[in-house]
Amino acid sequence: MTEAHATPSRPSVWPVGDDGRPKVRISTNPDAIRVLTTAVGSRLLPDTYVQDGAPVLVEAVSGAGDPTAGDDDVSLPLSAVRLDRSLLASLLAEHLNVVCPEVDKQGNHIEVEKTPAQSALGAVLSRRSWPDLPVLRRIISTPVLRPDGTLLQQPGYDPATGFLLAGRSHLEPVPDQPTQEDVEAAKEFLLNTFLRDFPWKTLADRANYLGLLATPILRPFTRALSPFGVIDATMPGSGKTILSGCAGMLSGQRVLTWTDSDEELRKSITSVLADQTGVVVFDNLEEGHVINSAVLAHLVTERTWTDRKLGTNSAPSFENDRLWLATGNNLRVGGDMASRSVWIRLDPDCPRPEARSGFTIPNLDTWILDPANQATVLRHLLVLILDWTAAGAPISTSVPQMRQFTRWAQHLGGFLEHHGIGHFLANAEDNRVLDDDAAEWRAFLLRWHQLHGSTPIGTKALRATAEEVLGTGDGPWQGTFPTTEAGKLLSTRSLGRKLTGQVGRWRGDIVLRSVYDTHASSHQYWVERQDGTS
Repeated sequence: MTEAHATPSRPSVWPVGDDGRPKVRISTNPDAIRVLTTAVGSRLLPDTYVQDGAPVLVEAVSGAGDPTAGDDDVSLPLSAVRLDRSLLASLLAEHLNVVCPEVDKQGNHIEVEKTPAQSALGAVLSRRSWPDLPVLRRIISTPVLRPDGTLLQQPGYDPATGFLLAGRSHLEPVPDQPTQEDVEAAKEFLLNTFLRDFPWKTLADRANYLGLLATPILRPFTRALSPFGVIDATMPGSGKTILSGCAGMLSGQRVLTWTDSDEELRKSITSVLADQTGVVVFDNLEEGHVINSAVLAHLVTERTWTDRKLGTNSAPSFENDRLWLATGNNLRVGGDMASRSVWIRLDPDCPRPEARSGFTIPNLDTWILDPANQATVLRHLLVLILDWTAAGAPISTSVPQMRQFTRWAQHLGGFLEHHGIGHFLANAEDNRVLDDDAAEWRAFLLRWHQLHGSTPIGTKALRATAEEVLGTGDGPWQGTFPTTEAGKLLSTRSLGRKLTGQVGRWRGDIVLRSVYDTHASSHQYWVERQDGTS
């Protein structure tokens, strides 16, 4: 017998027929609504959970297939599907024997299997309270560290976290306290085999990558926002996609095409957060592209993403628990993305990186596609993580302050330091030169200071100094004056808005100041240098 919650009008058990299906008796529509609500809420339908007030079915994904390259989407083997009337009718027919009383032609009282009316099914699913269905927060394909520091590695549903772990047939269990031999073997494999032949520009780039690789596993434990990861190279064929693909193959991956349109970017973000994959990659951006998006800068600093669903008035909310990456050659950042990004730079320092040979793991790009090899990488990473937690999960106090990401930096820095892997985030200062927005503003403010010192000037007068020489390249501004994307001179109002947004923001040793002139009824601006130069 399968137990259910008793109600005043029906028993607390469901009779089971010869075919093994519980028998559910319904009569009128109101009775069907009551009975089916109890049946669904009692979890008579297997593999059902509740997400955001709605019952969902977890089922295997058919036809997903394995990735054939590192820049392919990597779907999880399971998916959570919200119940609608058609799916509920299908599940009832498969798992239950829903019968209605009837009288046959001979006047006998019989029970006939029926599909409940659509109106009854819709009424059942209109409820938002399902207290006895287990809450499903997310489907994952990689073990994760619970908030209490224990490792969720047993496939199946975990009540403590609400995660459902899809099993990996090649992954062996990892002991809570790995032996020292296992720890040394894990470091040897990850550092001197798997990551050995990537042309890291500095040791910081390798450490940063390991930190990002471990981030999805540690996120439930650290409960920290993670920065945007930029995997950059000086030349094509350096290994960027292998690095991003490895992270994606461990946690599930969606590969997106970059767009500078805020509206299209919001649509892409909303769509991918409705999925279950753990890593999102903007792959192969145009060479030299400047990543400067207010939408993306907002995303990585928010725990919850809310946006209007296309074609509707609804605005669903999603937990922002993904690792966001971009790959490209000679990329730069602008705006707020500079302080919200972590860089991994590759520099092969040769004309044809793709022609290199003598690798420790030959054909690494195809080697990592094998699930057994992915499990090898993952197990070694888990060994290092559990050795760190066994030591009390010490955090680092020497990493740079990263505002919203400081907690992330302290935990990942502590994990790496515990294993003697230094230089984490040590390239942060070097990568400030890749802040395209800061570089342009600094050049403009420096030239302004050279031309006008600390003399206050209004936007109209400032604009007038550039009117006659803009675009000639030989004027006093020497090409530094702000323009539109089309290279046209900004209007006085647009220039004023841009200047207002920069007041008090230091660009190296130089800063823009402002005061409101009541006589002129406008703001006056001037530039100061830290050394007091006028």
